[in-house]
Amino acid sequence: MGYGTNGDAAGRVAVKIVEKPWGQETIWAHTEEYVGKILHIKAGHALSVQYHNQKDETVFLLRGELIYRVGDGETLHEISIKPGESFRNTPGTVHQMEAVTDCEVLEVSTPFLDDVVRLSDRYGREGTSAP
Repeated sequence: MGYGTNGDAAGRVAVKIVEKPWGQETIWAHTEEYVGKILHIKAGHALSVQYHNQKDETVFLLRGELIYRVGDGETLHEISIKPGESFRNTPGTVHQMEAVTDCEVLEVSTPFLDDVVRLSDRYGREGTSAP
């Protein structure tokens, strides 16, 4: 048994950096069962108001000050999440994150990376699953 970079065996895995208009994501785990990411959100930037049809995710605020909005799409409520706290988004949960300061958010989810329905977006990506 080797301990190389094969995704199907124990061992090192490739880390992927994906540039985003709000910062970047570091995808540090990607299997058929789960995905692990760190979202690096720049101060003053926000992710889309979005939901997922299949993706189930939980976020954990590692550092920074974050405005977290969640709701049914028509009404979003701000939820206080402090460093060291988590929030779960089940499929269909409308949510948005906005960084007050530079933030690092740990995210684990089911592996449906392209399952993003954007209701609104500061960067013109509404309705798409483009990066």
